[in-house]
Amino acid sequence: MQIRGTDYTALTWQGDALALGFFENATEISGDLAQLDDRLEGVLRELIEEKEFKGKAGQKLVARVGSKTPVKKLILVGLGEIEKFNSQVLGDGAAAIARLAKAEKVKTLGISLPQREHDPAATAAILTEGILLALHQDNRFKSDPEDKEIKLTTVELLGLGEQTMAISKAEKIVSGVILAREMVAAPANEVTPLTFTEIATDLAQTYGLELEVLGQSECEALGMGAFLGVAKASDLPPQFIHLTYRPANPTKKLAIVGKSLTFDSGGLNIKGAGSGIETMKMDMGGGGATLGAAKAIAQLKPNVEVHFICAATENMISGKAMHPGDILTASNGKTIEVNNTDAEGRLTLADALVFAEKLGVEAIVDLATLTGACIVALGDDIGGLWSPDQELADQLKTAADKAGEKFWQMPMEAKYFEGLKSPIADMKNTGPRAGGSITAALFLQQFIKETPWAHLDIAGPVWTDKQNGVHNAGATGYPVRTLVQWVLGLVE
Repeated sequence: MQIRGTDYTALTWQGDALALGFFENATEISGDLAQLDDRLEGVLRELIEEKEFKGKAGQKLVARVGSKTPVKKLILVGLGEIEKFNSQVLGDGAAAIARLAKAEKVKTLGISLPQREHDPAATAAILTEGILLALHQDNRFKSDPEDKEIKLTTVELLGLGEQTMAISKAEKIVSGVILAREMVAAPANEVTPLTFTEIATDLAQTYGLELEVLGQSECEALGMGAFLGVAKASDLPPQFIHLTYRPANPTKKLAIVGKSLTFDSGGLNIKGAGSGIETMKMDMGGGGATLGAAKAIAQLKPNVEVHFICAATENMISGKAMHPGDILTASNGKTIEVNNTDAEGRLTLADALVFAEKLGVEAIVDLATLTGACIVALGDDIGGLWSPDQELADQLKTAADKAGEKFWQMPMEAKYFEGLKSPIADMKNTGPRAGGSITAALFLQQFIKETPWAHLDIAGPVWTDKQNGVHNAGATGYPVRTLVQWVLGLVE
């Protein structure tokens, strides 16, 4: 399938299906639309009136047009209130159109949607991402795939000009999102700590990245007691992966650290019935997104050095497992009383953050499917953002808005660290139930000395049980697009 921009408009374009977007209560037919309606023998006005199309968010219609008209089908999508129009709405509109075109077996599609902030390049990129993400099919584990072959061969983005660079950029970003999706969607017997290394190796070889992989003995030499404490019970060896994109003369030096638990049983505090243990293959969503961002950034080649870090292991049960009550020593010397073996992600991140800061980077962002408390607070669609550095927090919020992904900044309430204090160690790994996502962030903060740092809790948005915007049911690849936009935004 080819996506391209064009100077043709809805009035002049010809092809199988023409898609139009309307804001809520702004469906009057005048100006160019009136001329278009004349060319379509009045079908546009008729469709809007008969179906009571109001342009509400999520509303969509398809109709066949007369054989003598320049297009065969009309697709209408509602964009909701104009005041709420943003990148997510635009991308979701493109996704809805793409799915309708697929269902209708359209071969050539023209899309005419409003521009985002009068920026044709940004609009073309958002539309491209929405189309490609909606049409992505993951049939790797089906012997007889249900999805039919997509007939769509050409999509033209109307009234935007060629936009070759913007579309190419979007395609590269989507390739990273799809890598993250397919890593998170794969079962734990397919994506293991060793698989993480294989994927990182492939990225390094394909895109000329630097790769360092630390095994058990190397991690022991660095004193990574927190990470290795989690890894003790698994039969699979831990893999500490450090992938680097290094341009010739970088203007910035950053680190992205992703929680990479390829399966989380809960350890001796085992996840019981009704806990969702069968979904714990996705507890490496942060690591999957980290490698997805690496794939996109390596292709886009910004003038920013980026270190991608994944401390990959499983949290399992065996005679070697860490016990509730054990004390672990992290690589910065801090001691941790383990009062819950199911709060293991923060232990792996602790040593990863210490490692990242020693690289001398100017900012660190970690991302993790860390707490159910964040889902309770923000639901399934919004990630939590914590940072003691407001400039970095603002950069990430701007990047998320541009990417069409949602984050909400949460407080770093220092007083809540009282709940993490231990009588026999520097801290416990969990605090009281109240404010659980905040105390998790405060725990991680203990492993950063002075580098600007932000923590993203992505427990909700990495997965969706049903089709949602640009996402199909399953793994979403969140927040690859935000991470990429953050890095690109530092050099634009």
